[in-house]
Amino acid sequence: MISNDRKLHELLRFLDSLSYIKPEQIPSIDLYMDQVTSLMEDRLKKVKRHSDDKVLTKTMINNYAKARILPSPDKKKYSKEHMFVLLFIYYYKSVLSLNDIETILDPLIKKYFKNSGGLNVEDIYKEVFNMEYSQMNVLKNDIKEKFKLAKTTFSAENENTSALSEESREELRLFSFICELAFDVYLKKLLIEKLCDSIAEEKGDKKK
Repeated sequence: MISNDRKLHELLRFLDSLSYIKPEQIPSIDLYMDQVTSLMEDRLKKVKRHSDDKVLTKTMINNYAKARILPSPDKKKYSKEHMFVLLFIYYYKSVLSLNDIETILDPLIKKYFKNSGGLNVEDIYKEVFNMEYSQMNVLKNDIKEKFKLAKTTFSAENENTSALSEESREELRLFSFICELAFDVYLKKLLIEKLCDSIAEEKGDKKK
């Protein structure tokens, strides 16, 4: 059985291996759909859970366009700005519905997509992901604290768990750690959904 300490070390090492897609890694020329899916597959292969998972498919792109969260291509070609929008969608879609993603991205697309006279989607991508990447150490420290707290659970001093084997204790502590991470994600998801509802309500008020 792999120790929990080793599992933590592997998690932190995995985080160290991650990096966001830099704007200069995206071609300035417009791309056809096959080129878009190939590029995303290549750039995001490190974050795939399984090697045969697909980062992005033609069906996904078409669904995003139908849901109005991705602007239509120009003569079947996707610009660099399309790629940035797709990256935002990629990071959102694991926790949010398409409706919520549309609520978040709609103002950004309307104001800044193909905005040649000022701030554009590429500028926003750079600003946001530089900020996110700078928070990696904060995230790692938070994970370490959660792991440390989980190690205090199911102790030998507890009357209900004193008879447990050390192996069983380690299994339950890992469960505690997973619960902490899951609860953190759950609460943050709720907060994002509340913000989405607030944005949607404000847009509805404006329409009225």
